[in-house]
Amino acid sequence: MSTTRQRRAARRNIGKAATAARRKRTISHLPKKTRRALGRQASKVAKRRRKR
Repeated sequence: MSTTRQRRAARRNIGKAATAARRKRTISHLPKKTRRALGRQASKVAKRRRKR
């Protein structure tokens, strides 16, 4: 189990990474295969969230 501080840091890191990715448009520069894998993973998570 992670501590509250770890969770807070992880959330902040995710936010920073997302901001950087948007700024640099990282996803559009990735290889097609990786981009597709990321999209599929995201849809899997979204589906799981909707199911709740």
